[in-house]
Amino acid sequence: MNDRVRNVLLVTKGHPFVREAFLEMFDSLRSTEHPATYEHVEHPEAQDRLHPDRLGEVDAIVFYDMPGLTFTRSDPPLELTDPSPAFVEGFEALLRQGVGMVFMHHAMAGWPTWDRYAEIVGGRFLYAPATFRGEPWADSGYLLDVEHTAEVLAPDHPVCAGLPHEFVLRDELYLTPPIAPGVTPLLRTTYPMTEEHFFGTTNAISGRRNDRTGWTHPDGPDLIAWTHRVDSSTVVYLQPGDSPSSYANPNVRRLLSNAIAFVSP
Repeated sequence: MNDRVRNVLLVTKGHPFVREAFLEMFDSLRSTEHPATYEHVEHPEAQDRLHPDRLGEVDAIVFYDMPGLTFTRSDPPLELTDPSPAFVEGFEALLRQGVGMVFMHHAMAGWPTWDRYAEIVGGRFLYAPATFRGEPWADSGYLLDVEHTAEVLAPDHPVCAGLPHEFVLRDELYLTPPIAPGVTPLLRTTYPMTEEHFFGTTNAISGRRNDRTGWTHPDGPDLIAWTHRVDSSTVVYLQPGDSPSSYANPNVRRLLSNAIAFVSP
């Protein structure tokens, strides 16, 4: 067993979450097969840290954030903000340096005006209709607190080590555009990824939660975890992680611990 303790920078802010339960999951990493400690930083302070000159002794960065969006509770319901050139430069430098990155759940929606960010993550959740990879797309779909089965697609991959062939989750699912080509699939859901099972996100942020009125969306991908290389960095995306029931799931905790170990140089 490799018991080297990994140092993790955990980045949050931009989307609500149950803080105590979420951080308890990260506290538990210390006693896993791949022990890790973490430093928790929030936006906007986190943006200053995401540069090789200021990152410090960090083996992996876990993103559970959603920067670049502000919910107005008015009309329009969403304001988008571009990342600064300095932030983009620092982030790209981290990738060239080979810093490992794990993106969790709503981090797929971060920096919606920065197209490259979606390619780094490997996918995109859209809070509003937009052009994505040169094509028009409707706002993405969501389904809260759904019980579904996750199937392991790569049982011999280090991120999937110790997981059963399939396991049950109670969590949120996303209906999104296709995943980036070339990723290594890790997990899929058996839940039907079709519009009649989801709700439009623009309706939700406009005060009409769980409403499909006027919303249509093509069938979406069933992948809920994958990995790929971006420049010199190893990147993993894990869609599980919306709620305390997911945080407490031992298979989600193992998945997170494995992912951190896998992306760490």
